[in-house]
Amino acid sequence: MSTDLKSKTAQGFLWGALNSGAMQVLNAVFGIVLARKLDQGDYGLIGMLTIFTLVANSLQDSGFVTALTNKREATRQDYNAVFWFNISVSFLLYILLFLCAPLIALFFKEPILTDLSRYYFISFFIASFSIVPRAILFRLMKQRELAIMAIISLLVSGTVGIVMAYNGMAFWGLATQTITFNLMVSIISWVFSGWKPSFQFTFTPIREMFPFSCKMLITSIFNQVNNNIFSLVLGKIYTKVEVGTYTQANKWNTMGANTITGMVQGVAQPAFVEVGDDLERLRRVFSKMLRFTCFVSFPLMFGLSLVAPEFIVTLIKEKWLPSAHLMQILCIGGAFLPIATLYFNLIISRGKSDIYMWNIIAQGCAILGSILMVYGLGGNITYMVIAYVAIVILWTGIWHRFLYQEIRYPFFSAIKDILPFLLIASATMVITYFATSWIENLPILLLVRILLAAVLYIGLLWLLGAKILKECIGYLLKRK
Repeated sequence: MSTDLKSKTAQGFLWGALNSGAMQVLNAVFGIVLARKLDQGDYGLIGMLTIFTLVANSLQDSGFVTALTNKREATRQDYNAVFWFNISVSFLLYILLFLCAPLIALFFKEPILTDLSRYYFISFFIASFSIVPRAILFRLMKQRELAIMAIISLLVSGTVGIVMAYNGMAFWGLATQTITFNLMVSIISWVFSGWKPSFQFTFTPIREMFPFSCKMLITSIFNQVNNNIFSLVLGKIYTKVEVGTYTQANKWNTMGANTITGMVQGVAQPAFVEVGDDLERLRRVFSKMLRFTCFVSFPLMFGLSLVAPEFIVTLIKEKWLPSAHLMQILCIGGAFLPIATLYFNLIISRGKSDIYMWNIIAQGCAILGSILMVYGLGGNITYMVIAYVAIVILWTGIWHRFLYQEIRYPFFSAIKDILPFLLIASATMVITYFATSWIENLPILLLVRILLAAVLYIGLLWLLGAKILKECIGYLLKRK
């Protein structure tokens, strides 16, 4: 890796870590405060609507942000065309969803969803104004600015959500929190990017990028369906309380996984694009990023799985305890999501949006099929979650098959990069569990397990001479 690229990538990872870490900490704080006040039904109503908003977000983006990042030279005309296209599509989508709101309420048999969805869906229209400014910051790997923007937006929106919830507005507060967050992101991203649209525009760049972006659009939609299929299926076949229980469990799993995924997503694609067609160099860059991702992902997610019961009871009350078991299972699969993110970012950087698209579609079909099969056999939510996690883990091998076609990176090389961190993290959690199982006070148990697991994991890596640990320590000391 060249010195310049190595420096930019390291800084991107550092600011990505600060961004993701701070975001998840703040999300955790606000989530804890809200969960202690609200009940499963409030989260269940928002959970039922989440998939519609996420799919709408994918449609408004239409894959053009990724297409802009993949272009070696993106012009002002390109950005302008994408901006106006996004605004137009978002407005039409909001009108469509506004008219469909009664049908959504009828589908879930929750009349309040008519008014709630019409209000909640405003969030994705507001978000469309930030797409191009954020794309500019992302392309330039301005992770510091993205971190500041996200933290300020979350602080403001979280405060609004809490104030409304504690004034009896329950799920309306959750919806307003999302709207406020997107509004703040839009305002701050415009300030940081310094970009302004022009009313003189042409959609010629849209037509040029469409063959690539349309595949990214389809893929993004299926990605959102894959990640939120439970909220849709459970909302139809179970009660809003059970949906809320799952939503709470998946929220903490997603927050943990997004902490690492945010670090990877912020630098992977731009770095791979900059390396270009030098396959030997690309293999070295990918291998190093893979080791770093595993170094962070396995201990964090396995650790979150370990402490789930005491975490839930201590922080958001015993009423949420049923979600802890689901959270433990989900976090095992969540450890592999950042790895998959790294894989498909390389595939996307090679311009193979068709491979990415069909792989995500196939994964989505496998997930949906397994859920329906388990349900048909009389299985409960737990067995559905286990089936989902199994597919997520096994699909890493399928991602590698396509990655090998692109850069000839052997499967056993990937195993050598992944397996040491997987085994050490697993051993750390097993030792920590049995060493602390005698502690009965839950807050003390939570704290001791976190500290002991961290010390054991870092200590084992140090004793085994893990190069990635020493490089991280060296970089941080150098930065200091």
